[in-house]
Amino acid sequence: TSMSSEEKTAIEARALAVPVSLMELCHEYILSIESFLPHCNPNITSDAKVGIHLLAGAARSAYQTALVNSPPDDEKTKLRGLLKDIKKVEDELLGLDDDDE
Repeated sequence: TSMSSEEKTAIEARALAVPVSLMELCHEYILSIESFLPHCNPNITSDAKVGIHLLAGAARSAYQTALVNSPPDDEKTKLRGLLKDIKKVEDELLGLDDDDE
Protein backbone atom coordinates (compact mmCIF):
# COMPACT_ATOMS: atom_id res chain seq x y z
CA THR A 1 0.00 0.00 0.00
CA SER A 2 1.14 3.52 -0.65
CA MET A 3 1.17 6.21 1.98
CA SER A 4 -0.73 9.44 1.81
CA SER A 5 1.05 12.76 1.39
CA GLU A 6 0.13 13.60 4.99
CA GLU A 7 1.81 10.42 6.23
CA LYS A 8 4.89 11.13 4.13
CA THR A 9 5.06 14.71 5.44
CA ALA A 10 4.76 13.47 9.04
CA ILE A 11 7.57 10.95 8.52
CA GLU A 12 9.81 13.59 6.95
CA ALA A 13 9.11 15.99 9.83
CA ARG A 14 10.05 13.32 12.40
CA ALA A 15 13.18 12.42 10.42
CA LEU A 16 14.32 16.04 10.64
CA ALA A 17 13.16 16.60 14.22
CA VAL A 18 15.38 13.86 15.66
CA PRO A 19 18.79 15.22 14.56
CA VAL A 20 17.68 18.80 15.22
CA SER A 21 16.66 17.88 18.75
CA LEU A 22 19.96 16.07 19.26
CA MET A 23 21.89 19.15 18.12
CA GLU A 24 19.94 21.36 20.49
CA LEU A 25 20.58 19.00 23.41
CA CYS A 26 24.30 18.74 22.62
CA HIS A 27 24.53 22.53 22.44
CA GLU A 28 22.71 22.90 25.77
CA TYR A 29 24.90 20.30 27.50
CA ILE A 30 28.11 21.80 26.08
CA LEU A 31 27.19 25.22 27.46
CA SER A 32 26.30 23.63 30.80
CA ILE A 33 29.66 21.87 31.04
CA GLU A 34 31.47 25.05 29.97
CA SER A 35 29.79 27.03 32.75
CA PHE A 36 30.62 24.24 35.23
CA LEU A 37 34.35 24.14 34.35
CA PRO A 38 35.40 27.12 36.54
CA HIS A 39 33.82 25.39 39.55
CA CYS A 40 34.93 21.88 38.62
CA ASN A 41 37.31 19.78 40.69
CA PRO A 42 40.70 20.40 39.00
CA ASN A 43 41.29 16.64 38.90
CA ILE A 44 38.40 16.09 36.51
CA THR A 45 38.54 19.13 34.21
CA SER A 46 40.03 17.02 31.45
CA ASP A 47 37.08 14.63 31.72
CA ALA A 48 34.65 17.53 31.45
CA LYS A 49 36.51 18.88 28.41
CA VAL A 50 36.44 15.46 26.76
CA GLY A 51 32.68 15.47 27.34
CA ILE A 52 32.44 18.75 25.45
CA HIS A 53 34.43 17.35 22.53
CA LEU A 54 32.31 14.19 22.38
CA LEU A 55 29.09 16.21 22.43
CA ALA A 56 30.50 18.50 19.73
CA GLY A 57 31.18 15.48 17.54
CA ALA A 58 27.65 14.22 18.12
CA ALA A 59 26.26 17.65 17.19
CA ARG A 60 28.26 17.73 13.95
CA SER A 61 27.09 14.22 13.09
CA ALA A 62 23.49 15.19 13.78
CA TYR A 63 23.94 18.24 11.55
CA GLN A 64 25.00 16.03 8.66
CA THR A 65 21.92 13.87 9.22
CA ALA A 66 19.70 16.94 9.37
CA LEU A 67 21.07 18.16 6.03
CA VAL A 68 20.11 14.86 4.37
CA ASN A 69 16.53 15.66 5.39
CA SER A 70 16.54 18.97 3.47
CA PRO A 71 15.71 21.42 6.25
CA PRO A 72 14.33 24.82 5.30
CA ASP A 73 16.86 27.66 5.08
CA ASP A 74 15.85 29.21 8.41
CA GLU A 75 16.41 25.86 10.15
CA LYS A 76 19.83 25.47 8.48
CA THR A 77 20.76 28.96 9.66
CA LYS A 78 19.73 28.10 13.21
CA LEU A 79 21.69 24.84 13.15
CA ARG A 80 24.79 26.56 11.77
CA GLY A 81 24.52 29.05 14.63
CA LEU A 82 24.54 26.19 17.13
CA LEU A 83 27.63 24.73 15.44
CA LYS A 84 29.38 28.10 15.55
CA ASP A 85 28.67 28.40 19.29
CA ILE A 86 30.01 24.88 19.81
CA LYS A 87 33.11 25.61 17.72
CA LYS A 88 33.80 28.72 19.79
CA VAL A 89 33.70 26.69 23.01
CA GLU A 90 35.98 24.01 21.55
CA ASP A 91 38.40 26.59 20.15
CA GLU A 92 38.66 28.23 23.57
CA LEU A 93 39.34 24.87 25.24
CA LEU A 94 42.02 24.04 22.69
CA GLY A 95 43.61 27.49 22.74
CA LEU A 96 42.71 28.06 19.09
CA ASP A 97 40.78 31.26 19.72
CA ASP A 98 43.94 33.38 19.91
CA ASP A 99 44.42 35.99 17.24
CA ASP A 100 48.18 35.92 17.78
CA GLU A 101 48.81 33.54 14.90
